Amino acid sequence: MNLKYPKCLGLAVVLYFTANYSAQQRVNDTASKEKTIEEVVVIGYGTQKKSNVTGAIASIKASDLENAPMAGRPEQVLQGRAAGVSVISNSGQPGSTPTVRVRGITSFGLGGNNPLWVVDGIVVDNIGWLSQSDIEGMEILKDGASSAIYGVSAARGVVLITTKKGAKGRMNLSYNGFYGVSTAAKKLDLLNATQYATIMNEAYTNDFTGSPNDLQPVLGNPESYGVGTDWQKQIFNSASRQSQEFSISGGSNKSTFFSSFGYYDQDGIVLKNISNYKRINARLNSTHKVLDWLTIGQTFSYTHVKARGINENGEFGGPLSSAINLDPITPVVVTGNVADQPNPADYGNSNIVRDQNGNPYGISKYVSKEMTNPLAFQQVQMGNYRWSDDLIANVFAEIKPIKNITFKSSMNGKLSYWGNQSFTPTNYLSSAAQNGFNSLFKQTEQKFEWNTENTLTYQNKFGQHSVNFLLGQGYYEYNISSGQNITYQNLPVNTWQEASFNYSVSAENKIGNAWEGIHTHKASYFARLVYDYDNRYLLTGTFRRDGSSLFGANNHWGNFPAVSLGWNASNESFWPENNIVNSLKLRGGYGVLGNDEIKPFYFANFLVGNVNYTFGDNVIANGVAPSTLENPDLKWETTSQLNLAVDLKLFNTLDLSVDVYRKKTSDILRQVQLPGYLGLLNDPFKNIGDMNNDGIEVSLGYKKKWGDFGFSANGNFGYLKNEVTRLENGREYYPFGSFQTLGNVGRLQVGESYGSFYGFQNLGIFQNQAEIDAYRNASGGLIQGSAKPGDFKRFDANGDGKIDENDYVNLGNSVPKYTFGLTLNANYKNFDLMVFAQGQAGNKIFQGLRRLDILEANYQTAILDRWTGEGTSNDIARVSRNDSNQNYTRMSDYYLQKGDYLRLKLVQIGYTIPKDVSQTIGANKVRFYVTAENLVTFTKYTGYDPEIAGGDTFGIDRAFYPQARTVLFGANIQF
Repeated sequence: MNLKYPKCLGLAVVLYFTANYSAQQRVNDTASKEKTIEEVVVIGYGTQKKSNVTGAIASIKASDLENAPMAGRPEQVLQGRAAGVSVISNSGQPGSTPTVRVRGITSFGLGGNNPLWVVDGIVVDNIGWLSQSDIEGMEILKDGASSAIYGVSAARGVVLITTKKGAKGRMNLSYNGFYGVSTAAKKLDLLNATQYATIMNEAYTNDFTGSPNDLQPVLGNPESYGVGTDWQKQIFNSASRQSQEFSISGGSNKSTFFSSFGYYDQDGIVLKNISNYKRINARLNSTHKVLDWLTIGQTFSYTHVKARGINENGEFGGPLSSAINLDPITPVVVTGNVADQPNPADYGNSNIVRDQNGNPYGISKYVSKEMTNPLAFQQVQMGNYRWSDDLIANVFAEIKPIKNITFKSSMNGKLSYWGNQSFTPTNYLSSAAQNGFNSLFKQTEQKFEWNTENTLTYQNKFGQHSVNFLLGQGYYEYNISSGQNITYQNLPVNTWQEASFNYSVSAENKIGNAWEGIHTHKASYFARLVYDYDNRYLLTGTFRRDGSSLFGANNHWGNFPAVSLGWNASNESFWPENNIVNSLKLRGGYGVLGNDEIKPFYFANFLVGNVNYTFGDNVIANGVAPSTLENPDLKWETTSQLNLAVDLKLFNTLDLSVDVYRKKTSDILRQVQLPGYLGLLNDPFKNIGDMNNDGIEVSLGYKKKWGDFGFSANGNFGYLKNEVTRLENGREYYPFGSFQTLGNVGRLQVGESYGSFYGFQNLGIFQNQAEIDAYRNASGGLIQGSAKPGDFKRFDANGDGKIDENDYVNLGNSVPKYTFGLTLNANYKNFDLMVFAQGQAGNKIFQGLRRLDILEANYQTAILDRWTGEGTSNDIARVSRNDSNQNYTRMSDYYLQKGDYLRLKLVQIGYTIPKDVSQTIGANKVRFYVTAENLVTFTKYTGYDPEIAGGDTFGIDRAFYPQARTVLFGANIQF
């Protein structure tokens, strides 16, 4: 599909923008006319004095990052540092991508909540390839007015990242490195072997009816089992982490450059042999003033990643889930006679996995399915890894043909290669997890995306009037991609070290596939006017028009306008000089943004071949089928946002900003499920709903110096209220978050928050038969006739006299209502201290750590407080195998816990060697430091970690890979 788009003349390019931290002159007509330093922020396609910014923009500078140790992902440095920006870990596994949300959940469509990442003018799909040490600054455009310059891609917020550039003067060489050790911050309290046998026997006994067919306890005397196996001890290990970064920069009046090289290596705290992450990165940025009116430059980076990983948050197998669910009776390794084991037949399989001494790894008789011995599982996963190579480049030219006019043009591109390789040996982990033949698998993919943008800027000042006018256009190509994979089966070897595609195998043992991505493109035109009168009255107006091949003929193009106003009241002549309110700025803005995160060509109906049909007596015939339903009226998902704010400076030391906003998303794009008899291969996309996000953000900073002692504090707080306001055709809700036998544990329901948990509300526990008999409906019938003493009493929410799914009620919200962060910095002479804490509150976590379909799965020790007789418990139901009341097999508030936490995220103590000492080795600065991460977490959540995201499904703990507690020793050296 082609969009009408004019060809560009001259150099094709996007704006290359940099953060400008140089001194700016500000004339104060009411005071002495002295030069002061004005902080400047990046606003997208340009920069602006912070004092004149009218939008909601959060800024993080290099000085904020230089003391923060290198993280596996650069997104993590945003956590707790900007009000309204939520960064939640998807996993503690090295290299895991955190979930970043700007001002809440913007959409419940497909992938519609990740912010737009823009690095040196290059729009990228992620920033995992970026080194934290290369970042000069990060600006988060949070409201509609500041984000509208990016149009259709900006509804989820925009994060602008500027990398470091060189400066004229002497050449600078820097080293930044550390080495540290990580350990698990917490382990679960699981039943030991004696406790486990007690609970299992009791579950049998509680179901005893006197019938000869009743199941009998099979574990005998619980005391005979002792403590048993601690499976968590087997999987958790200490893990090393290191980072080595070198950079060199410099330049002259004509040319400047910055180059860096980095190496990052992190082992996981869970089975580090199959959980680790390595990254190598290199960067070269340069700028050259060829003529007085012509400047050219480029940015280039290369990143290579190799990683191994386990299931990060899944209940269906993997080391964490197995360690939680496996019985403690099974040994790690069987060193004696296998005939003494309760399941000797399992140990007779010739493919059983053995340790280095030839002993078979223990296999549970009681806990099966995907739950396997973690150490045996590790052995069969050793040959698995994933890799990626990313090359990102930008070239630009800046022309100043006449005074006050600047033309910038750039071309940006990202070329990515990635893939994975795995070897599965012939093995026997259990009767439910075994491979009768080996296989070697390799998959490679590649993708190229590029864009070109041109901007023309007019900037001038007429007396008290200051004007900056921008015109721009861009063209963007996405998903030029392809991939292929190959599998070899029945290799003549059975170890990952020996496995190779060079072995000759028969044709039937070779399986291959290949594919190509669906190429999409966009075109854009944009304009912005920034005006201020005497630094008092401020105006910013923006308009962007985007066209996308993702939408049908009726809605190719979308228009995205925005306007914001500001008033620097303290610059007025009537403003009295005082030491209480030193400055006051009022600002407000409104903008309309877009979202086009849908699959390509889902507005059209194509016929797809090679589809099987059944005719008559199960006769299978090959034919064609429609891909989906045609919808030429499929249109942009739009988000309008109103922002009102005040910025204050108080007592010459406090900076306070308060923002109040409403963000309304309309015509949310989502796939809708249609009946299978329609014969569609894919469910179609529709505009199916609306949603609001209302919030308050507060940022407060303090800075003061007393002689040799300096102190600063920066805190932020965010409040968010989310509400689904409409679903298609009057629909009440969409279910989400399926979990084992419970079914869906959450809903997108009109009038409630995104990601609300729904289930039975428990009213305590029936203590005796009399209480069961007394719980009756209006007609006198028993409401819970199948209940027994010790079972949960359910709330009859709809009053119909029976308990079923129609009695599900809202049990809490998975999205935090409150987020907060606090950074404290202190320095005395050559010593410095930083303390950083962050947290969240107002949300619930669904704890789904136990496999409900495996009756013998282990429990946490909380089950020891179960109901065992009248008055023993009113919170935890009796244990039972039959579970006739569905105490544990239906969703209820039993599975929910408060997700509130406050985490001491970072404590760092540093010492800088005096200059007269460091200069003896030619160094400008030598600093050593020790850092502790994730020291302590204050929370009532009983799982590994209350910080749980999981993409767009927040707060479902299926066996979450916890974050580590780490101690690091590092050095910063500058020559």
